[in-house]
Amino acid sequence: MKFLDNINELWAAVLQELTGSVSTAVMSTWIKTLTPVAFEDDTLILETSSSFKKNIIDSRFLSEIKIATEKALCFEVDVVIKVENEDVDVNVDTPIVMETVHYDANGNRYPHNSIDPTFQNFIVGSTNQFAYVAALAVANNPGSVHNPLFIYGESGLGKTHLLKAIRADLQAKKPTMNILFTSGENFLNEMITHMGEKKMSEFHDKYRNADILLMDDIQFIGKTSVAQEEFFYTFEALINQGKQIVLTSDRPPKDISTLEERLRSRFVQGLLADIQPPLLETRIAIIRRKAQAFQMSIPDDVVEFIAERLKNNVRQIEGVVNKLYAVYSIDGCAPTIGVANDIIKDIIYYAQPTEVTINNIIEKVGRAFGVSAEDIRSEKKKAEISHARQFAMYIMREVTNLTYEEIGAQFGGKKHSTVIYSIEAAESKMEDNPQLKTSVYDIMKSIKDERNE
Repeated sequence: MKFLDNINELWAAVLQELTGSVSTAVMSTWIKTLTPVAFEDDTLILETSSSFKKNIIDSRFLSEIKIATEKALCFEVDVVIKVENEDVDVNVDTPIVMETVHYDANGNRYPHNSIDPTFQNFIVGSTNQFAYVAALAVANNPGSVHNPLFIYGESGLGKTHLLKAIRADLQAKKPTMNILFTSGENFLNEMITHMGEKKMSEFHDKYRNADILLMDDIQFIGKTSVAQEEFFYTFEALINQGKQIVLTSDRPPKDISTLEERLRSRFVQGLLADIQPPLLETRIAIIRRKAQAFQMSIPDDVVEFIAERLKNNVRQIEGVVNKLYAVYSIDGCAPTIGVANDIIKDIIYYAQPTEVTINNIIEKVGRAFGVSAEDIRSEKKKAEISHARQFAMYIMREVTNLTYEEIGAQFGGKKHSTVIYSIEAAESKMEDNPQLKTSVYDIMKSIKDERNE
């Protein structure tokens, strides 16, 4: 019966992830009526009692269940709803290996082999150190420093980890403190629900009486003027009482185009702290720490391969290690570069680079550095052209999956060693010139945004 126990533990973790993201009524009426059947080939199979229920859940709640399952497992999965007594193509005699899940006193799910979201388990590098120190200062002196603290950066870089680390630290030191951890999207949904039920006083009591408000993805409140107005008065009430506010976003306040000016001005009155993609040595440390949590040995060449291929998203890096462990546990397949490469192909969400992306990189670098795209591709050795060419190569390595040889081919067949030298030169120049580093990151962000549209 261990198989069913493991499936039930996974389902309990999924339900925990769903808590707060769907209403209590939805949980009791629809989601909690589902029965977990199996987990096979990265697919969670659930059963319901009727076709009617299946159709409702498929159309309205399946995406939320899928997202919650992926959060629980940290890798991409499918979710299938079946009607009881229908044929299910699953061999239930085949055991699977799942994480042993337990809960702390506050109902937080922590697998024994996962990394708890604490300050101690946050891998600090040069690209996230400022945000880490600021978050730690807030945990040590809530309401006294950096209020509000606004942490921004792309998805998967550790913003939510820092929010949870603040919560964990304060829960340990100040167990009676009223800590409210939520998201901008949840704030919006709760507001709509309470407005519909004419219970806005309950909504106000919940948010305006918190000792510390930790809100992930604040940019979601920009969707409606009503949500922004509600948050403005919540913000004012907490700040005037000396309560701490910590917000995260995928961009700085000035770049949230739908944000009202009165909120934007208040968000910047505290401290802005950005998190950039981790450097290679930080990515290697993250992989090794995650493998250590699984008590799994990953060869150095495999660690370096993963760190080289996944540069911009810590969550994806951890997802690869999770899946390496799952593959090893289920199939007995040792971590190799080949296995890691197959997992990476499944886990990254963007397609291989196209000629359009490559041309876009060269054109944007050319405009930024005042040289033509033709000159960057040429053999010309003028200092300003070579300078721009180095950064074009650096950006190609960072935002595409091109090998060094393939990057060299874009510049008249430059050798592997030449490309490496150019990239290292670009990295060195950025370390010496923060303004240059910011300009290069702006180019990379622009390219990624355009590619993902």
